[in-house]
Amino acid sequence: MRCIDRFAELKSLPADIGQALETRSRVVSLPAGTRVFEPGQRPGNMLLLLSGTVRVQQTSESGREVFLYRVGAGESCILTTACMLADEDYNAEGIAETDIEAVAIPRPVFDDLAGRSAEFRSFVFRSYSHRIAELFGLIEDIVFQRVDVRLAERLLGMVTDGTVFATHQALAVELGTAREVISRILGDFQRRGWVETARGEIRIINREGLEHLARSVT
Repeated sequence: MRCIDRFAELKSLPADIGQALETRSRVVSLPAGTRVFEPGQRPGNMLLLLSGTVRVQQTSESGREVFLYRVGAGESCILTTACMLADEDYNAEGIAETDIEAVAIPRPVFDDLAGRSAEFRSFVFRSYSHRIAELFGLIEDIVFQRVDVRLAERLLGMVTDGTVFATHQALAVELGTAREVISRILGDFQRRGWVETARGEIRIINREGLEHLARSVT
């Protein structure tokens, strides 16, 4: 099975385009914690993730980190696509949250296939459109939704066997707020008997309470 066949939309590529993409690209593996790209760097490859996750974030002049989105298996990075299309440098960084494996499509191959294959262009722009919609959703959440509601939703999404393994700072980055805000809200959740906190982990005691808050719209 070809690596590109892991991406449903690429299965429909004409045989010659698919062959060119497969033979002129390479599979790369990076360990967790690797900085995949950083501000000021010009992208040399479009990465299609086969496994693992990459967290994309920005850091302000004051040092505050703001989470933008994640790239998971079967996905590509919208920022990389945008920078390659516009021939610009990155203005954010991508960090491998886990060990990752990806198909690296070199810039000349990307330009060549985008210019001569309507199917490849469709794949690129559909992925781009999907991520843009997600980013607008993130902006809407940050601007309009209460942080305690968003935190409850995030905890429920991260829990494994009753425990969330994350620091207050990591959760703050995820939700685009300050660590002190997360600590205050978690303290409130603990007083309500919903969670118990320890260093680097949060144990869910009353899932129903968090679920009720997460469904709140006020």
